[in-house]
Amino acid sequence: MSLKDKVALVTGAGRGIGKAIALAYARHGAAVACVARTLAEIHVTAAEITRAGGRAIALGADVRDSEAVGRAFGEASRQLGGIDIVVINAGVTSTRESVEDADPEAWRETIETNLIGAYYCARAAIPHLRRRGAGKIITLGSGLGHRGVATRSAYACSKAGLWMLTRVLAQELAPFNVSVNELVPGPVDTSMNPSGTGTSSLGASEWLKTPEDVVPLALFLAEQPDVGPTAQSFSLMRRDG
Repeated sequence: MSLKDKVALVTGAGRGIGKAIALAYARHGAAVACVARTLAEIHVTAAEITRAGGRAIALGADVRDSEAVGRAFGEASRQLGGIDIVVINAGVTSTRESVEDADPEAWRETIETNLIGAYYCARAAIPHLRRRGAGKIITLGSGLGHRGVATRSAYACSKAGLWMLTRVLAQELAPFNVSVNELVPGPVDTSMNPSGTGTSSLGASEWLKTPEDVVPLALFLAEQPDVGPTAQSFSLMRRDG
């Protein structure tokens, strides 16, 4: 029960990596606020936690709506007694198109969700983490945010911005014992990146994971001491990035 007496808020907790992390944190003793746009999915996640003897709540919010995000964080803190760990996981992928051919509206939506939505979540989290005297923010990054790839400009740019936001936040929050780190899962077989072949867009040598494969690293980051690693990128990718 390494996370006993901790409260975690996980965005995008209704499916994929977010759900796997929420369930794992609960198994290790944390109370979990499950946040996502689709209420039906996060109610399922929260119900799984409570059936197993844990404590969880489901809170609907679109991360692109700063007021909705603020309300979700406030309600999580009120119902669960505070917030110690924030996993910024909610995001969207983008179509594989060149910059020239990409739909400008879809390009903008990717940035709004993956980067601006992350900013809204981090901004809402800060006062709650500071009140606890310490805390952790874990952002879900991507290898594409470190090196980019042709036809994935929107997603790569959103994740590159998220990696910079992670480092800036780490500097700003270090005086308050709040660490901010990036978790790069690499290719994961989810609804955002479905595959039944065991290969990925990065080549057959890349490790195509299940959401549960990401859990050990997410636990490692949540379990670090208050004065622990910060402004770091932790990657499960086999190749550079």
